[in-house]
Amino acid sequence: MAETNEVEALTRAFSGFGVDEKSFVAILGKWHPEQRQSFRKGTQFFVQDERSFERWADEHVKKLSREFLRFKSAVVLWTMHPWERDARLMRDAVIDGSKSYNVVVEIACTRTSEELLGARRAYHSIFDRSIEEDVAYNADGVERKLLVALVSAYRYEGTKVHEDVAKLEAKTLCGAIKNGAKKNPMEDDDVVRILSTRSKPHLVSVFKHYKDISGKTLDEDLVADSSLKDTAQCISTPHTYFIKVLDDAMNPTADENTKEGLTRVIVTRADHDMKVITEEYHKQKGVTLTERIEHMANGNFKDFLLTLLARGGFN
Repeated sequence: MAETNEVEALTRAFSGFGVDEKSFVAILGKWHPEQRQSFRKGTQFFVQDERSFERWADEHVKKLSREFLRFKSAVVLWTMHPWERDARLMRDAVIDGSKSYNVVVEIACTRTSEELLGARRAYHSIFDRSIEEDVAYNADGVERKLLVALVSAYRYEGTKVHEDVAKLEAKTLCGAIKNGAKKNPMEDDDVVRILSTRSKPHLVSVFKHYKDISGKTLDEDLVADSSLKDTAQCISTPHTYFIKVLDDAMNPTADENTKEGLTRVIVTRADHDMKVITEEYHKQKGVTLTERIEHMANGNFKDFLLTLLARGGFN
């Protein structure tokens, strides 16, 4: 009969993000047939059919397959050229549809102009078409116009801001948001133009003037989750956006699409602003990101994520 502590260890190894490969080797490798049978009878992972035959529950087989692949996927993403990585992430997001539009916004709005241009070039090379045409063809509803404009952007990277123009455009945004019940702001050409063509320093100034006019931040006025809200966050407070993605991904009830945000954010930001993200995460949540991952991830996948977080003394 299987030892209780070994059964508990294996149950943990099968649960959470990734799998605990060392436990599989240390425990399963030495178990005799009767111990494996005891495990099958005493855990949630197996079911008995009408013939009293113990077999894996289909949903657990699918889940375990995903968890075994999680480490591989993280390593493959990490070793890619950043342009290829962003191109493939955008392609997957376009195929996934509206539930993944935030990934398109994330890449379009948190990369530099050169980085986004590089991703667009990589997209051409890998898929023999442009991200712009794929977004335009696949995206539906009111978000299409904004998404196409964002992935097509090549923003000015300098620091110069025309405050008088920023004030006028803040008024334009405020009017469009206040009138949102009559016309979705993402259908407003001026809103799309401002958010997709203006430099990030200019937009930070626009958002500041917006708060002066509205009394609330643009993020606060955009109450519903949407590509417009994601755009505002990714431009003005990207670390707040990334923390939300990480937190949502580590929610035990998250779907697989949401869970993928954990790997995506850590892999894509490890060489950029992960130190700031982890510091802000600790400040907002009262627990370090390292502690959260230690608690909910397993095996090689956990070790790999923690290694990326540890780069440059991050925690």
